[in-house]
Amino acid sequence: MDTYMKKLRLLALLFVGFLSFNAFAQDGAEEITEEELMKFAVMEDSVMAFFEQKNNELIDLIRNNEVIDGAGRYNEIKAAWDNDDKLAEIELTDDERQAYEDILAFMSSVQDEVREFKIDLIKNDEVLGVATFNKVNKAMKENPEIKEKVDSLQAELKEKRSEDSEVSADS
Repeated sequence: MDTYMKKLRLLALLFVGFLSFNAFAQDGAEEITEEELMKFAVMEDSVMAFFEQKNNELIDLIRNNEVIDGAGRYNEIKAAWDNDDKLAEIELTDDERQAYEDILAFMSSVQDEVREFKIDLIKNDEVLGVATFNKVNKAMKENPEIKEKVDSLQAELKEKRSEDSEVSADS
């Protein structure tokens, strides 16, 4: 795990430490603490950051592909991909076909990696835990105020992450 993710988690955990542990009362449902909401938001933000990192890798893979020669040709191949006549029309080479298939395989692996990353975070009791995930997820579905609170926390975390990446890019 890179240093950025460790710093993000540490920051989030410190933030959680300073939060009051007031609970949101739900009609007959389990109470959700600020800490549980923050853990859920941190988990979701961590998944989003991981996805963004992988998506940037994909963009770089497409832009810097020596065989396909950039995003323009990639988009041309993508538009023709399921149509043999169009593929012949754009004169797709065997090397381009292989490079495009490699990109598709990478895209598929990213989806799997993101899913596994999220599952690992959910299963990790130090990060969130399955019980807390289920509890907060259920509460979000049942109570729009809780969903708004989690969305707000995620937006704050994303903003903080953006600020941190701007600072590190300027360094």
